[in-house]
Amino acid sequence: MLDKITDLLMFRLPTEEDSHSTEPKVTTGSIIWGVLLRSAILIVVITLLLESLNLRQHWWLMLFAIWFGAAYPAWDQYRKFQERIKSFQEETLCGSCIHFELNSQLCKIYDEHVSTQYIPCEGLNWEPRQPDSQD
Repeated sequence: MLDKITDLLMFRLPTEEDSHSTEPKVTTGSIIWGVLLRSAILIVVITLLLESLNLRQHWWLMLFAIWFGAAYPAWDQYRKFQERIKSFQEETLCGSCIHFELNSQLCKIYDEHVSTQYIPCEGLNWEPRQPDSQD
């Protein structure tokens, strides 16, 4: 039950399992979608709550709710996602390729997610990334 709610509200944290999966659960897009979804839900719920309790002058509570319920969890997810991608880059051939998209764990040529066990081109289209290039 808790897993379903975690997935539904996009609170899932990146794990090493995403490095081994050809469809990672946490990407930059899923983090942004989670922020938008949680923010919209919080805005509606807090607005209705403030209206029903006749506390309109405490509108600033919504800012705290959005920070602690949407923005901070997303920042934490993104930070852990970046750590996982850095270790993924060091562990795989795709991580050092110019065609690897860091934000989505994706091969740009084949438009497929890469993992530690799956390399879409099998190394045939590998081109070294420039040392100062962060794409």
